[in-house]
Amino acid sequence: MVSSEGLCGSQPPIAAPVTQYGVTKPISMAGPTAADIQRSRDLEKFLVQAGLYESKEEASKREEVLGQIQEIVTNWVKQLTRLRGYTDQMVEDAKALIFTFGSYRLGVHGPGSDIDALCVGPSYVSREEDFFFVLHNILAEREEVTELQPVPDAHVPVMRFKFNGIPIDLLYASISHLVVPHDLDISDISVLYNVDEPTVRSLNGCRVADQILKLVPNVEHFRTTLRCLKFWAKRRGVYSNVTGFLGGVNWALLVARICQLYPNAAPSMLVSRFFRVFTQWRWPNPVMLCAIDEDRLGFSVWDPRKNPRDRTHHMPIITPAYPCMNSSYNVSTSTLRVMMEQFQYGNNVCEKIELNKAKWSALFEPYLFFQSYTNYLQVDILAADADDLRSWKGWVESRLRQLTLMIERDTYGKLQCHPYPQDYVDASKPCAHCAFFMGLQRKHGEIVQEGQQFDIRGSVDEFRHSINMYMFWKPGMEIYVSHVRRKQLPAYVYPDGCKRSRNLHLTPEQPSYNMSRNNGVAYQAESGEKCLKRKKDPDGEDSEQSRLDKRRSPDRNQSVSPEIISCKLGSTCTGCSTSDLDEMNRFAEVNTSSNSSGISSCSHEDIGNESTAGSSEGSNVGDDNPSSSQSDSSDDLKSSVEDDHADQNKVFQDGLLKDLEPKTVVGVVLKSMNGVVDSESVQNPVIRLSLASTA
Repeated sequence: MVSSEGLCGSQPPIAAPVTQYGVTKPISMAGPTAADIQRSRDLEKFLVQAGLYESKEEASKREEVLGQIQEIVTNWVKQLTRLRGYTDQMVEDAKALIFTFGSYRLGVHGPGSDIDALCVGPSYVSREEDFFFVLHNILAEREEVTELQPVPDAHVPVMRFKFNGIPIDLLYASISHLVVPHDLDISDISVLYNVDEPTVRSLNGCRVADQILKLVPNVEHFRTTLRCLKFWAKRRGVYSNVTGFLGGVNWALLVARICQLYPNAAPSMLVSRFFRVFTQWRWPNPVMLCAIDEDRLGFSVWDPRKNPRDRTHHMPIITPAYPCMNSSYNVSTSTLRVMMEQFQYGNNVCEKIELNKAKWSALFEPYLFFQSYTNYLQVDILAADADDLRSWKGWVESRLRQLTLMIERDTYGKLQCHPYPQDYVDASKPCAHCAFFMGLQRKHGEIVQEGQQFDIRGSVDEFRHSINMYMFWKPGMEIYVSHVRRKQLPAYVYPDGCKRSRNLHLTPEQPSYNMSRNNGVAYQAESGEKCLKRKKDPDGEDSEQSRLDKRRSPDRNQSVSPEIISCKLGSTCTGCSTSDLDEMNRFAEVNTSSNSSGISSCSHEDIGNESTAGSSEGSNVGDDNPSSSQSDSSDDLKSSVEDDHADQNKVFQDGLLKDLEPKTVVGVVLKSMNGVVDSESVQNPVIRLSLASTA
């Protein structure tokens, strides 16, 4: 007879259940080796030396500033409560609460970072009048407050300012309570009762940050990894939600997902796994930290099965708080391609670091944007003073993503745009100025016919119309869009280290062939006769210095709008100036080809009834409502490629046009008075692209 003890002893030990974080089981439960721990220490040491951690003094100053803002908004609500005739007890109990979110709430902010804050007030205190008018005036009268800029018409209405030098982005949410509880749980779904969608978006910044911290297995490892990858994204030029890349919350969600997949990994392992996973991720499969909450209060949630617009998203990164939304709807085909290239770059470097063939500093080498393309679009933004430039620049920057989408649409994706999120300032100009740049190249692997051309004048004209919709235009606010070759780039784009002297010893006028291959993009902005003359006589009347002078934006009082620019695209291209360019381009081609989506044209009625020759019959594509053609939802949520663009106003011609005007600048000059464009000073720009084989 066998005893029960014998039976128990003969059974194998029962494995402990694997803790699941997120919607799937972990990829690996392995912990760090001794080498991983040492690499993590080296990484943290590098981040400290890079100045990514603030001092105790600055941390204390931030807490003091938040305390002062809390006092200001409490007094503001009490003042409004008294004015509206509420009882003395109501006035005594009246309050507003300040919550933080973004990098400050997540604990990854650094020196000089802004504080994202949310003010939660009672139901009788409105956003439109009380927040953007009464509180705005209270802040404007305080000497600690500078650079006060209300943005009431933003997707998430915000008031930006500096308080004792600390940048603040302040949102407002009015909840359905007469008195805001001092212990309000903002994560509870009850705060969403009887509120509008702008209020939901304002509240969700805090709700998402709290959920992220709850859903990661190790908060400290998450913070170190996120701090590292945000720094990397800024160095590599892919940190900007407004430009079509990823912003702070997007990077936080991606890092949090990696922490879920490798719950016991050290920061050095998490950084490496981040690149390993996302170089292989099959977009547009969504990244989610938890299951999507079903519709409970009537708000729209991200669901491509029900919402056709959601099927057009290229890189869905879903927020974990109800109502779950795609936080990265700004990403386009071009910006996804650029990010995939950079993920591959990061993966290659991390593999070398793990083999002790590279150090962490190699991962953070700045992206050489101005050595990576042969041709660029330069967007100059001018205003009468710094305050006007701040608001004007913000408006133009928010529309630059639309220019990328329009060019993709009007060239069927054959011309790829790489918008660079950093702005550059020409201090020599007598007025306030800044400039943005876009790299241009033919789509890798595209088969083209000799002399094939595309007329995308409608893209620039449509962009001009969308810029002209600015409601707060003032005299002096102007914009110029021009084509520049790499050797013609202005000197002011180089001081911050875009060129590495150890590899490149070239002046801004000399193109580099060491760091990036010639992508075969050659623009012709003169007539054929003058172009031939310049080839034969480089020192003639159209010399290099002359063309540089013509390229630069003219003074505001001497604004011109030259008419035509043509582009000739060859058989090779560049996208990233690294030794791994070939592999990265092949990888990006596979991903972008499976995720590209056509954008159909819409009526111009919403833009205005001004008409110019050659404009396309398409409206600008809004941030929240991209007009796209898409297929039914598939299992992997992929967007379809729209083949039929019957309504596009494009020109396909063979051979180089002979009537090109001798102009070297694309002039998109906005000179409007009360929203009306001066037709004499604003001409219709024409951009012609010639896709010619160089084989």
